[in-house]
Amino acid sequence: MTTYSLFPKWEFTWAAYLYNNDGDPLTDDGYSTSLYAKYMIYQNKKETGGAAVKAGTGMRPGTIDPEYRVKDAFQTYWVNFPCTVPFFNNKLSWDLMPGASLTRNYGADESTAWGFTYSTRLAWYPFSPYTSVVGEVFGTTGEAATVPEYKLGLRWEPSQYAVFAISYGHELNGPEKAGFEIGVMLFTPPFACFRGCDKKKKNPIKF
Repeated sequence: MTTYSLFPKWEFTWAAYLYNNDGDPLTDDGYSTSLYAKYMIYQNKKETGGAAVKAGTGMRPGTIDPEYRVKDAFQTYWVNFPCTVPFFNNKLSWDLMPGASLTRNYGADESTAWGFTYSTRLAWYPFSPYTSVVGEVFGTTGEAATVPEYKLGLRWEPSQYAVFAISYGHELNGPEKAGFEIGVMLFTPPFACFRGCDKKKKNPIKF
């Protein structure tokens, strides 16, 4: 996943997902891509909460039927509205992300299928603002419905330039699972800015 913040309040992201259903690291079961843009509508003064709108093509794993997720870009188009609400002096952070999707050529009759996408994530910072326990539930309902999934894990944010996480994921009432995952997000300082770069260090809000 690569994100570019080329204009104030705007982000543009390209992501690729490689699937491996049989557990053999020497083989794969296809891939999918996602392209989207995000515009920040509001952010609080402490930069710990806010609201945005995102729109693009290609769904993240878990929000589209596995039968149709391979090479999904330009088949499914979506929009969602992420918001983050802090509680208890930022000890608790609650993310909500409702949205909608439209998938072309869906099913045996290759019809257009609509879906309501949802995701909610709760992060608890019990000891410091750098380490959190995170739980998430996400999925899609409607004509393009999927089995809801959950993820539980630990997230470490040592600086505004790096986020490390380990998590375990599984369907809520199905046999499929993501299993254990390790994630790394790296942020560069601002560069190549059209109107000059603000070098002030900030804790980037993550939706």
